Amino acid sequence: QVQLVESGGGLVQAGGSLRLSCAASGSIFSINAMGWYRQAPGKQRELVAAITSGGSTSCADSVKGRFTISRDNAKNTVYLQMNSLKPEDTAIYYCNADYLPTIPLGPGTYSLDYWGQGTQVTVSS
Repeated sequence: QVQLVESGGGLVQAGGSLRLSCAASGSIFSINAMGWYRQAPGKQRELVAAITSGGSTSCADSVKGRFTISRDNAKNTVYLQMNSLKPEDTAIYYCNADYLPTIPLGPGTYSLDYWGQGTQVTVSS
């Protein structure tokens, strides 16, 4: 069993900052990549930022220069530093992990995917 525990969401005024954390635990042998996604009301879930075990990062154009993703491999934890927040950043933010479990995978399966329950970020104007 795997757990992704997210924290750091909340209400902030436009221009403010928040830092999200997501700690993975459970039957994990290793984590390939972790990422943050968000879903605003009436919209599809979208990738915000992702980071590989080697530290390579990617992020959505809408958050470049404002959001930074980082990772502590020893703690299986990923962070999302969000600065210069805008009202359009309001959404539920979900953590995702692409990982290898401690049990062997079946043929043709190379990793598993797990989602956190989400944390609300609300930016007021």
